[in-house]
Amino acid sequence: MNSNVDEFISNATKWQPEIEQLRLLLLDCGLTEEFKWRNPCYTFQGNNVVLIGSFKEYCALSFFKGSLLQDSNGLLSKPGENSQAMRFLKFTNLQEIIEQQSIIKAYIYEAIEIEKAGLKVIFKSNTALELVEELQIALDKNPSLKTAFKALTPGRQRAYNLYFSAPKQSKTRETRIENYTPRILDGKGFNDCICGLSKKMPNCDGSHKYIRGENK
Repeated sequence: MNSNVDEFISNATKWQPEIEQLRLLLLDCGLTEEFKWRNPCYTFQGNNVVLIGSFKEYCALSFFKGSLLQDSNGLLSKPGENSQAMRFLKFTNLQEIIEQQSIIKAYIYEAIEIEKAGLKVIFKSNTALELVEELQIALDKNPSLKTAFKALTPGRQRAYNLYFSAPKQSKTRETRIENYTPRILDGKGFNDCICGLSKKMPNCDGSHKYIRGENK
């Protein structure tokens, strides 16, 4: 068990019993517990499988490659109209989880088998921009960030997406996104000047480095 998840559950003001029960089911299925995007995340051999989410009307299990699940029970929902990969199961009470635990486990085990087989979601080529997985999740979790990112020009969106997708490690990609979230919320592009010292506004020409060097 991850200590950050312990803290997350103890501080939860809503859905605490439901989250605890979902946690037990996920651990019982043999997944590794981590803490990403400020939520409990469960992985298999280093690959993200499912995320526990807490919302106003329900709590949820969000499957990273949910679109590949068969969903024979018709229980999966899409987090957004344009979501091509993630699907989630939502719950509104503890009894619902207890009664459906065998079905829930079946979804989890199927998601694990997808990772074992190395299957990947094939994104539609007609989408304007295929966001790196960690960025898409961050946008789905933070409506304000999603609005601010969509307000950026296509070029600025592509620049961020390219920078965030570069690292091989998922944790490094997550850190980059967290570090640049304030800049995105402020409406700034990756290459935009944020100190006001550039002579090529709005782009950054590195002037701040020389000016600060002269002031030392």
